[in-house]
Amino acid sequence: MDFMPEQPNATPEAKPTPEPEPAPVVREHTGTFGGQTIRYRTTTGRMEIKNAKGETEGRIFYIAYEKLDVAEGERRPLMFSFNGGPGSASVWLHFGALGPKRVRMEDEGHLPPAPYELVDNPASWLEHTDLVFIDPVGTGYSRPETPELGEKFWGIQGDIESIGEFIRLFLTKFERWSSPLFLVGESYGTTRAAGLAGYLVDRGIAFNGILLVSSILNFQTARFNIGNDLPYILFLPTYAATAWYHGKVDRKRYPDLRAFLDEVGQWANSEYVAALALGDQLPAKRRSALIARMAAYTGLSKDYLDRADCRIEIMGFCKELMRKERRTVGRLDTRFLGIDLRQNAEKFEHDPSMTAIRPPYTAMANDHYRRTLGYQTDLPYHILGEGIEKPWNWGSAGEGHPDTSEALRRAMSRNPHMKVFVASGFYDLATPFFATEYTIAHMGLDPEIRGNIQTAEYEAGHMMYIAVRELDKLAGDAASFIKASL
Repeated sequence: MDFMPEQPNATPEAKPTPEPEPAPVVREHTGTFGGQTIRYRTTTGRMEIKNAKGETEGRIFYIAYEKLDVAEGERRPLMFSFNGGPGSASVWLHFGALGPKRVRMEDEGHLPPAPYELVDNPASWLEHTDLVFIDPVGTGYSRPETPELGEKFWGIQGDIESIGEFIRLFLTKFERWSSPLFLVGESYGTTRAAGLAGYLVDRGIAFNGILLVSSILNFQTARFNIGNDLPYILFLPTYAATAWYHGKVDRKRYPDLRAFLDEVGQWANSEYVAALALGDQLPAKRRSALIARMAAYTGLSKDYLDRADCRIEIMGFCKELMRKERRTVGRLDTRFLGIDLRQNAEKFEHDPSMTAIRPPYTAMANDHYRRTLGYQTDLPYHILGEGIEKPWNWGSAGEGHPDTSEALRRAMSRNPHMKVFVASGFYDLATPFFATEYTIAHMGLDPEIRGNIQTAEYEAGHMMYIAVRELDKLAGDAASFIKASL
């Protein structure tokens, strides 16, 4: 067999040069928010994220909404927004609560019949702040430059660093360094927001305020691992709220939801904590009383609670509460009911609260980007999870409990002017409100800055804003918070 002789002076094959990102698409629009007509500009594109050598490693898709006709000398606030997952695009906050358009759902947030539509959002936050929606790498139209580079972005630290770099670049390219700055994140987006606050304050970027919607900072509060009893305690009030909503609790005895949840929370933090701490040493009489109280609060049978050893996990609860009615309850929003094939299964087939929102949000995001914003691409828009091709890197806490609450505490200590607003839904089993209260109470905040945190609860689930009445309440709370943070 013949071989070509080696060419000693041959030039090594050059790496292909990445194509430069096209200029962002800019358009102007008009909308009415808070009773006033506002002209605004949209800028839609992808930001190149480069390494120290200037090599492009990823491209982050974004949509910026900026009010026009700003008065001379006015410094408009600028808010960066993202959702969670990890692996979720920014569509939920964008088209559910903040943006000038929202997906039309039924009034309580249930799935409407197709075809779906975007409608004006009078509650848009654009009245109070300019908005930038960010899709982290692997979500939306954001991509790593090569498949191998993906894992650099897909982890707690890499995610924070890449979004932090995006924010720095945006402030630079659009000359917004002197704007009052805000972050809003939802779900894992609150994990990201807390981490960003600590990461960026050490790099000279301080925020006026951070809004955490359906928060999870300390994952010990939500991991049902053997030996970790904390989630059983912190999820109990949400189980109780769900049972109350679906008529599985004595409404004559507990007519008021808030008062009922206060009672459940106090009991969970006292008798329930002490009982679980005893483990197998819990006396039989005391165990029997514990089961009876839990049955009254959760609507679950004493037999089920006995077999569960008084420890209720999410999926068991979602399947068991309405089993006699041959229905399941949602995880993101326990007000929603689902229908399964197997009534004797231990877990639901699907989360009915997720399947209600995914089709309309997917369709309307794709339609809005192309037709209204003018962004043309044949790339698939990754809504939730399908663009993250490798396991998420949880860092040194991968086998334990990731926690970014310390990063938030550090940011608040370094920037005592920064305010924090936390929004929670009573019917959210993804990030329960009682777990959020626990995390805040255990951050070790100095008394001088403890008052910088404001909380609010809503009678809905994870995306509380899909219920129209809660959308208006959240918008009002956010407007007050932004004003107070300036």
